[in-house]
Amino acid sequence: MDWLGLKDAVCVVTGAAGGIGYGIAEGLAAAGAKVAVLDMNEQGAKQAAQNLAARSQVATLGLGADITRPEQLHAVAQTVKDTLGPCDVLVNNAGILSPAHLLDVTPEQWNKVMNVDLNGLLWCSQVFGREMAARKRGAIVNIASISGHFPQPWSGAYSAAKSAVIMLTRQLAQELGPEGVRCNAVCPGMIKTPMTEAFYADPAVERGRVNMTASRRIGLPEDVANVVVFLASPRAGYLNGESVLVDGGLSSMIMALTPRPGFTQG
Repeated sequence: MDWLGLKDAVCVVTGAAGGIGYGIAEGLAAAGAKVAVLDMNEQGAKQAAQNLAARSQVATLGLGADITRPEQLHAVAQTVKDTLGPCDVLVNNAGILSPAHLLDVTPEQWNKVMNVDLNGLLWCSQVFGREMAARKRGAIVNIASISGHFPQPWSGAYSAAKSAVIMLTRQLAQELGPEGVRCNAVCPGMIKTPMTEAFYADPAVERGRVNMTASRRIGLPEDVANVVVFLASPRAGYLNGESVLVDGGLSSMIMALTPRPGFTQG
């Protein structure tokens, strides 16, 4: 893993107390990085940091953080700097989903999703990105979604926010690139996490979802983490402003799932 050049790099991961975020933190720790786990669930963040330290023998830090409050983020960034060192990598993973038809979504629902999934990402990028720019080095990886490319039913606020994250990623790459800071996005497809386990309680649903992917399996947090860790590393030094789909080929299956008489086998 030393090939990645992340040993002792200070990496901040938001929304990392569990699920994809924890998987990313785990991947960075396995590469030898120092990891700061940020999450609204302060106790969960501290426990996740302890687990990472015990497993990977790296320096970690768990902090409670509301990414929608810039003043709180400044204090968090200072704690990270004082404890682990200046931030080298920021992974903006924190996000929420509020299901609703666009004709029924309330201003409160819409604004909450935008505030966390889009605004909070920008505030984190400002606070930690400014620090990176001052040092002329660093990488930001934003966790968007396949829903940022393809609309997800009953999740219009989420899809709109994640689409905006993809454009914001390109904007950050353009503006921070000259300061030595890269910014890329990762767009997960169907990933099995504690939050989505209920979707797979019915074996028929799981089979249907599996058959929709070219890889014929549902993704795991480590599948996303592996791509994030690479993008965060110096090995991805000439990748900037990109959006990478990590979906097992789901986005390539639309014509395979479309009935075409005379062109279908089996």
